[in-house]
Amino acid sequence: METLQPLPSYSISDLEEVLVTEAQISRRVDELAKEITSHYAPNDITIVCVLSGALVFTADLIRKLDIPTRLDCIRADSYGATTEATRPPRITNPLKTDIKDRHVLVIDDILDTGNTIFAIVNHLQNASPASLKSCVLLDKKERRQIEIEADFTGFEIPDAFVVGYGLDFAEHYRNLKCIGSLKRQFQSIPDTR
Repeated sequence: METLQPLPSYSISDLEEVLVTEAQISRRVDELAKEITSHYAPNDITIVCVLSGALVFTADLIRKLDIPTRLDCIRADSYGATTEATRPPRITNPLKTDIKDRHVLVIDDILDTGNTIFAIVNHLQNASPASLKSCVLLDKKERRQIEIEADFTGFEIPDAFVVGYGLDFAEHYRNLKCIGSLKRQFQSIPDTR
């Protein structure tokens, strides 16, 4: 008799371990906002949020900045419904904002292999910004394939598949207030046939 895999509850109970608590996230977002404000003031900046994973982080961070900001979004897809990048990043939905001669800060959820942020930075350089920097919530240095670092980083984490605070698996878990490693039994799409 075949053993059926349990359906995930899409809650904190599906986590193997909480790596970053809600309180730690809140404190670090405050600190990053001060660092970014200090770096750019008195200039304004254009925030480019990498959808969809960085949406929650960007929303919290942008409200803490004490400088004028413009906001735009870009999408780079490479994971789909898996825990490993299945293809080179594909950049979609072009910017609506003109970033020529503007200070631009790309905000992404996680820097692991480096392929996504590298592709986005190269893509945005073509628009001739005055400056282009990056901010990531999480840095997974063990997985780096390209020599690239973020200018502003929230937390360094071990090589684990993480969800929560905007990060997902197959579009679930984004609403968790903490960040944690997803239990292995929930790292695949259940067969619902």
